Amino acid sequence: MIQKYWAHETAIIDDGAQVGEETRVWHWAHVCGGATIGKKCSLGQNVFIGNVKIGNNVKVQNNVSVYDGVILEDNVFCGPSMVFTNVFNPRSAVVRKDEYRQTLVKQGATIGANATIVCGVTIGENAFIGAGAVINTDVLPYALMVGVPAKQIGWMSEHGEKLDLPLTGNAEAECKTTKTRYRLTGDRLEKVK
Repeated sequence: MIQKYWAHETAIIDDGAQVGEETRVWHWAHVCGGATIGKKCSLGQNVFIGNVKIGNNVKVQNNVSVYDGVILEDNVFCGPSMVFTNVFNPRSAVVRKDEYRQTLVKQGATIGANATIVCGVTIGENAFIGAGAVINTDVLPYALMVGVPAKQIGWMSEHGEKLDLPLTGNAEAECKTTKTRYRLTGDRLEKVK
């Protein structure tokens, strides 16, 4: 079988791992045997990928561990040294592998450098988590989240531009770069079709 992805000679890809075409696995990365990784992904230096599912065109930057229980949909960006967890109340002396909580990062979401994602949450489509933020609750699609614990401070376009909108209400705004329009209804944002 011809390998259709690229891996640095120091990378470890266990038997049974499924790695999609045009994916690149960089220095000292480790991909576990139960992992399924989509096409055109990039796994940076010192990345660990557990028995997880990763979509297409996902970027996992240096020093990130994607533990069992995490699902990354297409076009997710995980910034350098951001952290996922999979046990809510870990203790070294207590085995809790049967208590992993699923974390779902939906299509197009960005997680900034050094952010921490506490297990059991869902990060909505195209949400934007600022650098260093701590996420401990679900995040709405397109929400811009910052701080410890993270709070929503705005809305982001699919292109990654902050939209000129209140946090709640009824309003519309346009992405400055793509000219795509977005509609806010209450506390939900959607792209205008």
